[in-house]
This record gives sequence, structure tokens and C-alpha cells, in this order.
Amino acid sequence: MNDLSRKIESLLFLSNQPVTEMALAEACEVELEEIQGALAALEEEMAPGRRGILLRRVGGGFTLASDPAAEAAARRLLSKPRTPPLTQAQAETLAIVAYLQPVARPEIARIRGVSSESAVNSLAERGLIEEAGRSRFGASIYRTSALFEKVFGLDGLDALPDPSRFDPTPEDEREIRERLLAAGEQRAES
Repeated sequence: MNDLSRKIESLLFLSNQPVTEMALAEACEVELEEIQGALAALEEEMAPGRRGILLRRVGGGFTLASDPAAEAAARRLLSKPRTPPLTQAQAETLAIVAYLQPVARPEIARIRGVSSESAVNSLAERGLIEEAGRSRFGASIYRTSALFEKVFGLDGLDALPDPSRFDPTPEDEREIRERLLAAGEQRAES
């Protein structure tokens, strides 16, 4: 496979729509005849039965498609339910656990200012946090899991963003400061 064919393969991979020969020629800054030759070479390289990806002519252009032999496996893989994004409550709870771990459930609720039972349970079910023991009062203590680091692409907890770089509004800063001071006082009393 030559350089132009590899470039075309990359462009088709990046495009979610069929790409015309003319659009490929403009993008690659070459003549139409060169694109046609590179597409013919790519089509031969990606013939059915040779690779898992095929070059298809669709809608007046070209696109990449998976080999029909992989259809059943692809349906099984892609039919799995997607994990929904974190809610605001879950994101807040996860941040508290990540930065203050190990942290007890009542402390999470004090910092957030609302009950965090549901958010903690959801994060534990997703495997992002895990129980790390019990406080002397019997409350569950939580820490982040290895999955948390994997999902957020961290090489360890020291790779968490520096919270001092957060730039809250004055009102947010006042509210956060009050919650943290209250939580700190209660933690010192415990």
C-alpha cells in the first residue's frame, strides 16, 4: 500500500459520511487520476476475506465498512447498554471521594449539603468507588477504585487536577469555603 492509499484510508476512517473522489483529491492536494489509482489499490488490499475492514462505494462516494462476517459479533458487542453519564450529584460525590479519600458517607453529605446516599450507591455500583472500611462510629468509608483511574485516564491519584486551578465565582467560593470549614470542624471534633 502506498502513501496516498494510506492517507485515503485515514481520511475515510475519520469521515462518518461517504467521501467523493473529488473531495479526496482536494484534501490530498493531488489529481483525480491519482486518487482513482490509489482507491483501486486500496480496494484490492481491502477485498472481502482479506481484512476486517472493507472499502465500499456508497452514495456517490467511498466509505469504510466492517466485513459482513463480523456482523453477529458486532451486534453482540454493540447491543450492550451504554453507561449513562454521571449526574451532577454523582460528579460532586466522586470529586469529594477522590480528593478527600478515605472519606465517610456522612462527611460527603455534610460537604455537599444534601444526602448523598443515592450518589454513593450509584458510584459503588458502577465500580468507581469502593468501601475502604468503617469509621469508629460505624459509617462506611469510601475511596476511589482502580476503575476510576482507568476511566479518567489517571496514572495514579497524584495525577488528579490541582484544585487550586479551579476558578469559582465569588458566590461559589464563599459557599464552598463555608461547607469545607464546617466539614473540617466536624472532622476535627470526631
